[in-house]
Amino acid sequence: MKNKLVVIGWFTFVILTSLVFFPIALIIRVLTAPFDRRLALLQQFTCFWGSLYTWIMPAWKARVEGRDNIEKKETYMVISNHQSLLDILMLFTLFFHFKFVSKIEIFKIPLIGWNMYLNRYIRLKRGDKKSIAKMMKDAEQSLSEGNSILMFPEGTRSFDGKIKAFKPGAFIMAKKMKLPILPIVISGTNAALPKHDIDFHGRQAIRIRILEPVAYERFEDLSVDELSDLMRNKMIRVLDELDSMQDISGA
Repeated sequence: MKNKLVVIGWFTFVILTSLVFFPIALIIRVLTAPFDRRLALLQQFTCFWGSLYTWIMPAWKARVEGRDNIEKKETYMVISNHQSLLDILMLFTLFFHFKFVSKIEIFKIPLIGWNMYLNRYIRLKRGDKKSIAKMMKDAEQSLSEGNSILMFPEGTRSFDGKIKAFKPGAFIMAKKMKLPILPIVISGTNAALPKHDIDFHGRQAIRIRILEPVAYERFEDLSVDELSDLMRNKMIRVLDELDSMQDISGA
């Protein structure tokens, strides 16, 4: 019961602070839109908003490796594995500029979803071919404007934390737009907040490793399937390494 109360308290904090932060986000959007075409200032505020929910939970403190692999002025196709609802909050703590693709249901959440609209994040209705086509078009437009795009190529959260098969969208866009791919591997969020579970599971060793970007020239001759397999296998090896580090530390 105590563990459930911790998570209920956390969600209550999320709701109450969102009541304060959304009006601030709206003001930032209105005041900066004329000169901030990419909405970079709003993204930085959103990163603070999302990061706050990890900072208040010391048990969810993440160790980040490879921050230097992010070039702030570069436009990337960013891919990450997907273990938990915590993943996007953890990625916000990196404080770099990106738009991310999310299922359309999340945009319907009051305040938080409305802020996603303000940021021009990209909607997707799973299994809907028209929505997938529009998502690809919207993502390509955003990339052309200089925004990095973050996608979870597994498409949904993993039950066991292992990396599932990748969908091709991110790799199609990387090849079409001739952009570098920035892989990010997250370990431990599935233990902290598993899929379909609202219990608090105590202190977890969460690790985020930002891999070196893969330049377009390194995969221009690969097919989409070959590129997808290459990136998935690379990320699996890194995840296995991060998980083994947790086993050694006893986390």
